Amino acid sequence: MEITGPKLDRFDEILTPEALAFMETLQREFGPRRLELLDARQAKQAELSAGGRLDFLPETKEIREGEWKVAPPAPGLEDRRVEITGPVDRKMTINALNSGAKVWLADFEDANSPLWENCVAGQLNLRDALDRTIDFETGGKSYTLKPDDELATIVVRPRGWHLDEKHALVDGEPVSGSLFDFGLYFFHCAQRQIDKGKGPYFYLPKIESHLEARLWNDVFVRAQDLLGIPQGTIRATVLIETYPAAFEMEEILYELRDHSAGLNAGRWDYLFSVIKKFRTRGREFLLPERNAVTMTAPFMRAYTELLVRTCHKRGAHAIGGMAAFIPSRRDPEVNAVALEKVRADKTRESNDGFDGSWVAHPDLVPICREVFDGVLGSRPNQIDRLREDVNVTAADLLAVSDTPGDITEAGLRNNVDVGLRYLAAWMGGQGAAAIHNLMEDAATAEISRSQIWQWIHNDITLSDTGEQVTKELVERIIGEELAKIAEEPGYDEGLYAQATALFKQVALDDDFAEFLTLPAYAQMP
Repeated sequence: MEITGPKLDRFDEILTPEALAFMETLQREFGPRRLELLDARQAKQAELSAGGRLDFLPETKEIREGEWKVAPPAPGLEDRRVEITGPVDRKMTINALNSGAKVWLADFEDANSPLWENCVAGQLNLRDALDRTIDFETGGKSYTLKPDDELATIVVRPRGWHLDEKHALVDGEPVSGSLFDFGLYFFHCAQRQIDKGKGPYFYLPKIESHLEARLWNDVFVRAQDLLGIPQGTIRATVLIETYPAAFEMEEILYELRDHSAGLNAGRWDYLFSVIKKFRTRGREFLLPERNAVTMTAPFMRAYTELLVRTCHKRGAHAIGGMAAFIPSRRDPEVNAVALEKVRADKTRESNDGFDGSWVAHPDLVPICREVFDGVLGSRPNQIDRLREDVNVTAADLLAVSDTPGDITEAGLRNNVDVGLRYLAAWMGGQGAAAIHNLMEDAATAEISRSQIWQWIHNDITLSDTGEQVTKELVERIIGEELAKIAEEPGYDEGLYAQATALFKQVALDDDFAEFLTLPAYAQMP
C-alpha cells in the first residue's frame, strides 16, 4: 500500500506498516467484489429507469418466512435509547462521549468532510479517547472525558461502498473508503474496546442490497481472523437509507445475523434515494419541498413501521431517525417551537416501537432520553414488542404520490441556500454544518439538489408564485441567495465560487450525479 497524503503530526501512530498491511489484505481480497456490486447498482438503476419496479425478492422468500434470530445485543449496546451523531474531530469526540447519550455514532461519512487530515486525525482521536489521553482547549475552556462508566458507547460509521480514499493506493488504484475507515479503526481499537468490556461496533451506510451486507459480513469474518478476534465480536447496525434496501430489510439482517446490531431509519438519505432511483419516472415519485415531507407521510410511515416490525421479529434493535435541530442560546421562542417538534417526533418513534433514536446536539439528549424513559422505564429496549399488527406491502412503500405538501418559492430558495452553504462548508473541511438552527450534513444537501433537479425535469410550477422551475430561474435564485450570503461575516469568496460551480453541476446538469460527494471529492486536495 502506498500513502500519498501528507504525514502530519502523529500520523505515523495510525499509519503503521502493520495497519497498512492489514488494510492492503482487505482491499486485495474484497476490492473486486465491491466494484462488482457497484456495477450491480448501475444495472439496477438502468432497470428502474426503463420502467422496472421495486418489490420484495421472490428468491429470498424462504429467508423472510424462516425462523431465525440475530445475535443477542452486545455489551454496551443493550440500551440505545439515545444516540448522538457527529464528526470525529477532537472537540466533538469529547462532547459526544460526555453527552449522556448511550451511543455515539462517530462519523467518517455524511458528517465528515473527507479531507485526508480529517480521516486520519479522526482515527487518532478515537484511539486517544479509548486510551483516555484526549483533551481539547479553546477560548480558555478545557474539555476532558468523564469516567468510563459515564461515556457513550462508540459506534463508528465508515464511508459507503461508493467512496474511495484517494490518498491510499494498492497497485496504483485508490482503496475503498469503507475498508480504509473500517480497517484503521478495527486494527487499532478492536482490542482496546474489548479490554473495556465492549467491542468494535459499526454503522453501515448507503447499503442497497443484501449482497452488499454479505460483503460487509465477509469483511468482518476475515478481519476478526486476521487479528485473532473471536467471531461475532464485531456488531453492525445497518442504515436503511436507500429505497432498494427497504425491500430487503430481513435479508440484510440475515446476512449479518452473527454480527447484527439492528437497523436504523435514515430518513434524509431515504428521501434522496426515492428521488434518485425514480428520477426518470415523472410525477409518480415527485416529492413536495423538503420541509413539507414529514414522517407521517404514508410511504414514510410504511417504511418506519416495517423497519420496527422486521427488527423485533428477528430480535434486533430498531433505531429511529435524526433530530437535527440546534438549540439557540439567543432565541427562546425558536427553541420552544422546535423542541416541541423534537418531542413529538421522538414520542411517535417510541410509541411505534423504536428502541432509541438519534439527536445531533448534546442539548437534545435530555428530551430524547425523557421520551424514551417514559416508554421503556428501566427496560433496556422494547424488542419484545413485536408489532404483529403491521402488514406493509410493496405498494405501501411505493406510495410516494400520496405525500401531501406544496412546492413554493421559499422551498426552492431554501434548497439553494442550504446546498450552497453546505458545499462551501464541506469543501472547507467541515462535514456537519450548522445552518439556520439545523445540523445539515451530506444527506440533506443531497435532498436539496436532487429536488431541484426533479422539479426542473418535471416542469413544476411553484404553488405560490406560479413560476415554472427552470434552469434559468434556479440560476437567478442562486445569484440572489449568494449575494445575501456574501454580506455575512466570514464569507469566503473562493470556497463559495467552488461551491456554486459544484451545486450547478449536481442540480442543473441533465446527467444526474449519483452522489454530490463524488465530484466534490475529486476537487479536494
